[in-house]
Parts: sequence; structure tokens; C-alpha cells
Amino acid sequence: MVAFLLFTIIVYYLPLSRIRAEVDRDLVALATEIQRLDIVVNPDGSMSIAIAPDLPTLRTASTFFIITDLHGGGGIRSGNLVRFEGLLDPEGLNGETQVFHDVTHGDTSLRVVTVPLYKSVAGQRVHIGYVQVARLFDTYERFSRFLVLALFVGFAGATAALFLTVLVTPSSFKPLEDIADVTRQITNADDLSRRVPYTEREDEVGILARSFNQLLERLENLFQTQQRLLADVSHELRTPLTTIRGNVDLMRRMGEVDEDSLQIIQEEAERMTRLVGDLLLLARADAGSLPLERKKIELDGLFFEVYRQVSLIDKTVTVQMKEIDQVCVMGDPDRLKQLMWNLIGNALKYTSAGGHISLSLSQKDGWACIEVSDSGIGIPPQDLPYIFERFYRVDKARTRHQGGSGLGLSIARWIAQAHGGRISVVSEVGVGSTFSVWLPAIHTHALAAEDNGDLESTRPGMRVLSGPFRRP
Repeated sequence: MVAFLLFTIIVYYLPLSRIRAEVDRDLVALATEIQRLDIVVNPDGSMSIAIAPDLPTLRTASTFFIITDLHGGGGIRSGNLVRFEGLLDPEGLNGETQVFHDVTHGDTSLRVVTVPLYKSVAGQRVHIGYVQVARLFDTYERFSRFLVLALFVGFAGATAALFLTVLVTPSSFKPLEDIADVTRQITNADDLSRRVPYTEREDEVGILARSFNQLLERLENLFQTQQRLLADVSHELRTPLTTIRGNVDLMRRMGEVDEDSLQIIQEEAERMTRLVGDLLLLARADAGSLPLERKKIELDGLFFEVYRQVSLIDKTVTVQMKEIDQVCVMGDPDRLKQLMWNLIGNALKYTSAGGHISLSLSQKDGWACIEVSDSGIGIPPQDLPYIFERFYRVDKARTRHQGGSGLGLSIARWIAQAHGGRISVVSEVGVGSTFSVWLPAIHTHALAAEDNGDLESTRPGMRVLSGPFRRP
């Protein structure tokens, strides 16, 4: 309000002072012109003057002048003051200085300047009277009244706005205060499970509340993941270290090298090496510093190569190649091979002796689909949403005994996503699981020929159905 009052004062006085200054300059200029005219003082004391033709302003209806003697009597008047008696400004006859006054005659406002009038007599400058020049000031008054009215309306509007602001602001900012209170509670209690209210609103406050809750949810998930990761890493590293230390102590007490203990130490050291390697890979992937080669890959040839390597594993599990289409993708062959190995290795771990694993590569709607199916123990429905998380195991004891780190599926998902694809799983307890990887194909071309013979005698890239492969 103080600022508005200052603005009002400036707006009111600045233009009016400029208008008044302009009028005063015009009045002084006219009075100076009149002073220069040849004024004749008659023997009876009256005065006469001839208005020059270049002073038309003096003949207008809005400009007036009076030439009077020292006592305000006699004198000369402009034509538009014929019926006006008296002086334009009776109080202006004040010595030998010019005087400005605002004068009102009836309902007419005038701005009057009174200037002393001198005449040279016998070489001396004699004060013989005064010149009063006036101009109508009604326009100024009307403008002044209009400006006052406008400023009053503006003041009323500013007051109403201030009142509404004081009335509405508390309710408008209360949601923000509540959000600030929740954030302080979260900070003080380290409780990321809290959520801010007002999520049902559709305005900016509601959008802010929902966005903030989404941020809190993501931070909570990241924090829980970090805590679980630290706990799992600590546990995974503690187990092989405990085993190694126990066997070393055993050999120290025995005083001789035990081959079985050395074998256990080597296995645990290798498992710990794999764990550290997988953790390093995921850490580099999260940091975006793990480079991926991008080149055209014949995925069928790569898949066939992995199948041939899997067939050499000494395990009594039937491995079948159900079908393989010729399809190409853009990607890193080493990482894609690692993805296939992780899925197949996971199937081998959870498939008992006498079971079977089916592999297939097909092309569907511009996508290359890799499927790895097994007849293993299956995954319970409550565990399906979490199997791609790091260190998550359905059967923790069995996986650790088999040397798994719980990172294989996490790495497989990252590789699939890094290639613009996705990975999914369908599983039933006691029946088996099917993992599907979808990668964008760069062209759609499939060979129509099929061969029912042995896969080893078939060229890579051919669509085949293979018989079972069993290692004794």
C-alpha cells in the first residue's frame, strides 16, 4: 500500500506540474510581448495600445489581458473582457515582481500572471502599472478531477486486492505448508514411506503433490534396493570367506595339505571371483560406462554356437533346439551370448536330472524372440515380480550350493534393455519356466526349408527341429 500511495502522489503531481509549467511559460511569453508594445498614457491618465497583427493569441476566447495603472484603475482590456469589470487578479498587484495565481471568477478557472509595466520617461525607467495575462484553466481542473477519480478507483481496487490476498492467501498456501511439513518430517525421521496429501486435486498443487510422491516412492525403492544390495553383498562375500578360512584352519591343525580342502577353497574363490565380476559389470552398467558394440549380428548363428557349447556340458538333462529362424539384430555379440548363457545356465540349475530344456529362436512382427523353456521346479507366483532383482533367489540355499550369485537374471535383463528389447517369464511350480527375450530385428527374412535331421548336420540359420541331446 505504501508503494501505491507513492505511485499515486507521483502520478497526480507530475503531469499537473508539467501542465502548469507549460501554461506559465505561455503566459510569461505573452506578457513579455505586451510589454514590448507601444503603450500610450493619455493626459487624462488613460492608456491606449495597438495590438500587433502577429499576436493573434491575444484575440482568442481562452486568453485575456488587462493593462492597469499602479492602483488598479483605468487601463486597457482585451476584446473578450469588454463586459468584465475589475482585475483578473486583484491580489497580483504586489510590488515589482511577477506573480502567478489561480483565480476563480464564477465557475471559470483562470491561471493569471501579473507582470510590472515600465516606461522610459526623460531617460528614466518609470513603473507605470501592471500587465495581467490569464488563460482558461478549466481543462486543467477537469483533468485534475478525472485523475483524482481514477486514482481513487485504483486505490479502492488495490485495497480490495489486498483484502482478498490476505483473505485467500492462507488457504491457498496451506497445501504448500503441509507439503513442507511432510518433507521436514521425512528429513527428521529418515522415513521415506511418508506421502504428502492433496493428490486428488487437479490443479498445480495436486500435480506437485503427485510428482513429489512419485519422487519419494522412487527414492524409497532405491534406498531399499541399496540396503538389500549391501546386505546381500556382505552375506555373499562372508560365506566364501568363512569357508576358505575354515579350511585353512583345518589344514593348519592337520599340519598337512588336504586336497579336499584345497578343492573347496578353489571353488569358493572362483565363486567369489564370479560374484565380484558380476557386481563390477552391473556397477559399470548403472554408471553408463560399460561400452556396447553395435554391429549387425546373425543371431541364429550366435544362438546355434551357444547351443553347441551347452551340448558339451556334463549334465543329464535333455537339451532340445525346437526351431531356429534366420534373423539379424544390431548389438554386441559378447553381451548377447552372455544373455543366452545366463538364461540357459539358470535353466540347467533348476532342472533336475532327467528333465529337458527347449531352445527356440523365431521372428515375430519385426522382433527376434529367444525362448528358453525348462521342466524344472518352477517359480512361485509371489516371487515372479522379483526374480530379476539383484541377489533375489527363490531357493537361496540351493542356488548358493550350486554356485549362483543371484545376479545372472539381473544381468540378462540389463543386456536385453540395453539392446532396446525386453525379457519376460512365465512359470508354474512343478511344471517349469519359460524365459522370453525380445530384441528388435533389423530385417525380416526366414528360411522356409525345414530339416528333421540331427541339428549338428544342419547349417546355422536353417529352421530345424532337433532330437534330444543327453549327456551320460
